[in-house]
Amino acid sequence: MAKKTEKRQDSGAKITPRADDYPQWYQDVIRAGDLAEPARVVKGSMVIKPHGYAIWEKIQRDLDARFKATGHQNAYFPLLVPQSFLQKEAEHVEGFAPELAVVTHAGGQELEEPYVVRPTSETIIGHFFAKWISSYRDLPLLINQWANVMRWELRTRLFLRTTEFLWQEGHTAHANHDEARAEVLRMLHVYGDFAEQMLAIPVVRGVKSESERFAGAEESYCIEALMQDGKALQAGTSHDLGQNFGRAFDVKFQDDSGNLDYVWQTSWGVSTRLIGALIMAHSDDAGLVLPSRMAPIHAAIVPIFKSDEQRARVMEAAEEVEKTLAAVDIADPDSPYRDHLRVVVDSRDMRPGAKFYEWEQKGVPMRIELGPKDLDKGQVCVKMRVDTGTGSGKEFVPRAEFTAGVRDRMRTFQDELLAAAQKRMDENTVTLDSWDEFVGVFEGEKSQFAWCHWDGTAETEAEIKAETKVTIRCIPLPGQGPAPESGTCIRSGKPSRQRVLMAKAY
Repeated sequence: MAKKTEKRQDSGAKITPRADDYPQWYQDVIRAGDLAEPARVVKGSMVIKPHGYAIWEKIQRDLDARFKATGHQNAYFPLLVPQSFLQKEAEHVEGFAPELAVVTHAGGQELEEPYVVRPTSETIIGHFFAKWISSYRDLPLLINQWANVMRWELRTRLFLRTTEFLWQEGHTAHANHDEARAEVLRMLHVYGDFAEQMLAIPVVRGVKSESERFAGAEESYCIEALMQDGKALQAGTSHDLGQNFGRAFDVKFQDDSGNLDYVWQTSWGVSTRLIGALIMAHSDDAGLVLPSRMAPIHAAIVPIFKSDEQRARVMEAAEEVEKTLAAVDIADPDSPYRDHLRVVVDSRDMRPGAKFYEWEQKGVPMRIELGPKDLDKGQVCVKMRVDTGTGSGKEFVPRAEFTAGVRDRMRTFQDELLAAAQKRMDENTVTLDSWDEFVGVFEGEKSQFAWCHWDGTAETEAEIKAETKVTIRCIPLPGQGPAPESGTCIRSGKPSRQRVLMAKAY
């Protein structure tokens, strides 16, 4: 198998190096990858372009299958929520008040009661749960909704934080608290498994501090991912709502002894910010990098020819390769759905170099070049988006050998991206015991994952955030961080029961 190092040409959209300006690099990768653009006519919103939306569709498809495999059913609830619904749960309305968009007029008249554009759906779903649930036989009720929501953000960034975004929100009702807590943790691990198996992003699973808890919840759990600049990204949340919304919306059921009680509820969700996580976890200074299982296009075939005679011959071979590869299934063996390779033959009237870098910037995992010399030698020229242990640069592989090994090649690409992300997280995770160390690690814009003792008080947490912009990302679940040990708080010096994960965050 011959290999050739490829020289990069000055072609394609310009991308600012990460080391020069990380926020600008992020925006440049989105632009060059043709993922999204700001919808400037609608404050803080974005247009998700076809290539970006295709990634969201892959996220939807896999997660939806996982939800259904755990017994959940999809439903849809109104976009507009009566304002009085939010006011029924005091903590909930207080938590969301600054982010609400309110509709006061419709049909040319002022409304008797304003509507809130859905920031989340606990309240309106609680209203309908009260209509649907009357007996323990109606429980558990396991519902999921794919929808858009609106939260009026002051500082926006594509995919990470926009006024309107897409997500799924799960809502369930149970007969007792133990069952509800089990559901919360089950769905947290669904998210964690998805992040690691599909997004190739390692995560830390844990519980939020009280000040970071979802408004109206008894407890909030999360998965936290490390981005390449050392900052954390909350990639998914799962909430134990207790009986708070059951009481607010009078969602009662008769148990098997004939007694009335309020249901115990959960909610959980992930959003299009997962696309932002993909970008920042894997991409490089050349553009977008996508794991095999998240790539809308797995391979781009670039035919190379100089004459009409060569063109006919090369195009015929390219179409044969495309047909062969399209039958290859690269799905995770544990995934509930199949995922066949999607291959495009780029026959556009453009220079090959321009095509190479367009597909590179769009994060396509594999590029295949076919020219007359390759056909004469019975080979294909293969270039992976990044070095995954199979060798950097171009590889010249016998065609039969390439076809037989393409599944393993794509799975290796997926596995190596996860391994690289895990290595980066390990190398950028520290254990700190003094405030001076802490300030040094988080000086200026710097960030890492830091395991630190904390005294458990909101006052100390607020002081740390005010002085350093660092927040408590989570209190780790068993096996997700250092073994529990007593110590002294990094900031106050007071007793601490265990270390928590701290970082600056998006």
